[in-house]
Amino acid sequence: MSAINYKHLHYFWVVAKCGGIGRASEQLHLTPQTISGQITLLEESLGTSLFDRVGRRIELNETGRMVFSYADEIFSLGEELEDMLHHRPGDRPLQFSVGVVDSVQKSIAYMLLEPALKLPETLRMVCREGKLSTLLAGLAIQSFDIVIADGPMPANSNVRGYSHLLGECGITFFAAQSLARQVKKGFPQSLDGAPFLLPGEDAAVRPRLLKWFDRERVRPRIAGEFDDGALLKEFGEAGTGVFCMPSVVAAQIKRQYGVVEVGRTTEVMEQFYAISVERRLSHPAVVAISSAARKRSVASH
Repeated sequence: MSAINYKHLHYFWVVAKCGGIGRASEQLHLTPQTISGQITLLEESLGTSLFDRVGRRIELNETGRMVFSYADEIFSLGEELEDMLHHRPGDRPLQFSVGVVDSVQKSIAYMLLEPALKLPETLRMVCREGKLSTLLAGLAIQSFDIVIADGPMPANSNVRGYSHLLGECGITFFAAQSLARQVKKGFPQSLDGAPFLLPGEDAAVRPRLLKWFDRERVRPRIAGEFDDGALLKEFGEAGTGVFCMPSVVAAQIKRQYGVVEVGRTTEVMEQFYAISVERRLSHPAVVAISSAARKRSVASH
């Protein structure tokens, strides 16, 4: 394979971001034929196609999605470099890149990261969401300063890193009002046979929750499994089933979704970690996050 032509790669990146050659041609001020030709040259140099044609549209294929993820990193870093060079040293913002595992609730991720925003330095925070394995790979090549996760560093991970516990809390169970009337009395035994919305397999709390059901001799009817916590809450709001969330955000969940608290337990704990390649944290933003977490023990909720 010949060396990658980064001009061709840039055209490909813009097309993928814009969702088509037509929109990319407007942004790049080039004809669609020129862009199409440049992408063809890129595909020939890589020895593989990057797009599939679906009707009159083109969509990234599996290889194209992988190439796009690398191109996105390359050109995002280029934009950061350009931004840095256009600022005087004293004006440059403090760069802070964080990966957030997609099973971590967004409101909790914000709560954990908020102390970094209160630093006296001007901060430029870059947040990326994804699967733990993907984010740890980014951590290994220093694309991230930390990864926020709902569990510690996996024992079988090939990435060398350190887990810093930021906090933990119990879980609270919620249901729409009509369903809550049926399951609130006699909790948790009232959950036996009740429709339940289960977190996806990547959620660290899931096995602890299932073991708790076994200990309580409760067998809810699993009405759905959701990787996306926001989607799970939407189904819970609609009355599809009982669901649980970290107790630290219970008041917000009730206010935002209009659901009723059915019960809570501290026998199942949600944990939140900052994973870093450093045993001793040094980045000012990470130190601020860790210090705030120690002072505001999430377990107190």
